[in-house]
Amino acid sequence: MGGARNLTTRLRTARGRTTASQKWLERQLNDPYVKAAKAAGYRSRAAFKILELDERFKLFQSHQRIVDLGAAPGGWTQVAVRRAGERGKVVALDILPMEPMNGAIVLQGDFQEEEAERAVLDALAGQADLVMSDIAPNTTGHNATDHLRILALVELAADFARKVLAPGGAFVAKVFQGGTERELLNALKRDYATVRHAKPPASRKDSAEMYVVAQGFRGGQGAGPGR
Repeated sequence: MGGARNLTTRLRTARGRTTASQKWLERQLNDPYVKAAKAAGYRSRAAFKILELDERFKLFQSHQRIVDLGAAPGGWTQVAVRRAGERGKVVALDILPMEPMNGAIVLQGDFQEEEAERAVLDALAGQADLVMSDIAPNTTGHNATDHLRILALVELAADFARKVLAPGGAFVAKVFQGGTERELLNALKRDYATVRHAKPPASRKDSAEMYVVAQGFRGGQGAGPGR
């Protein structure tokens, strides 16, 4: 706005930092979602992405059984715990260690392994109502390569969801712009009543990320075979 002071926070020193890390830190310092996450007690700004997706798609209900894949540091898990309530059950799984969280069962493991799948089902004591995945590979900067890598992860997460979801359940996963490849999209449409893409406002404008939201899992009636 004309005449307004520049309120952008800048780092006092860039000594010892790469240009990329300096830009990242400045962006974090000036990101309103980072500040809002701290004020609300969320572990990451990503909490607002799932909150905004829930506002649009009504993902959460009380008493749900929820699985959060790639959960660390736990922003989505916190939202799930609050929305599922005391009678719900939330299982957070990540290949990296994650700090314990009241109201959630935190597991460390690779969701691609059968052992992790069994551990999740044992912790849930039943099938899941919602499987969430905010997993993304480290980006290379090469759009075509990054797109293929994230799609591979989404396919694996979708396969996991197919194995643990109860009929009527939902699956939410991060993809990159360009959406979901036809083969995967067709499989999701076979498995779920509705499949939509969305980019929540909390996703940074310069980020290629968006989310696929699949609802109304058909279970054994129409679900495709695990891959």
